[in-house]
Amino acid sequence: MVMIPQGDFMRGSPANTGRADERPSQRIYLDAFLIDKHEVTNQQYLAFVTATGHKEPFNVYGDGSLFNVPGIDTLPVVQITWHDAADYCQWVGKRLPTEAEWEKAARGTDGRNYPWGDSQPSPGSVNFKRDWTDTRTLLPAGSLPDGASPYGVQDMSGNAREWVQDWYAKDYYQTASTHNPKGPETGLLKVIRGGSWHSSASDIRTGARGKGGFALKTHGTGFRCAKDVPVPPQGSARDPR
Repeated sequence: MVMIPQGDFMRGSPANTGRADERPSQRIYLDAFLIDKHEVTNQQYLAFVTATGHKEPFNVYGDGSLFNVPGIDTLPVVQITWHDAADYCQWVGKRLPTEAEWEKAARGTDGRNYPWGDSQPSPGSVNFKRDWTDTRTLLPAGSLPDGASPYGVQDMSGNAREWVQDWYAKDYYQTASTHNPKGPETGLLKVIRGGSWHSSASDIRTGARGKGGFALKTHGTGFRCAKDVPVPPQGSARDPR
């Protein structure tokens, strides 16, 4: 995992840019947290299936069990529901990241449009805008280091889009807390971030917000986990406000 330090970052998109649900752009404070450097892979997820008896993901590469498909161990697991992702994170002693945590880990503190900066996406930095070609579609986790975020977190644009903890509301940014926001208290849809191998450039921006129901499973939807940083002893530096 990678530790993301406490402090502010710029969330969302400035006026007249991005989409309406990404505005307004605001400075948000987050406590320090840990986030997986890579998306959860088939090998990791199938270990969870073996240990717990959890239902195996649908095999997107052909007939039969996903366990029997060669060469996919390091590819991000997909066809994952929100509950599948939350259950796996709990099994490994972690949790899903909040939407704000995910965005800070992806873009750093300077409001950049993509994890690598503001330059337009290229095949050397991100896996996007492709057609499905079976086991050649998704790339092994961490195989495009030039697309890493300022903190070294990889594949936060493209490859597999990622479930986060929050409920989705199109106007949430207009009323949200600027201190460790956790998303709306209730909702019908969950937030999905990062875009996938099939997404356009606009959908793999660090500010772009996706959404889906609990039971949604697609060839491009996976996840990564996060974890709280232990609270420091009393008297240590925290949020100065």
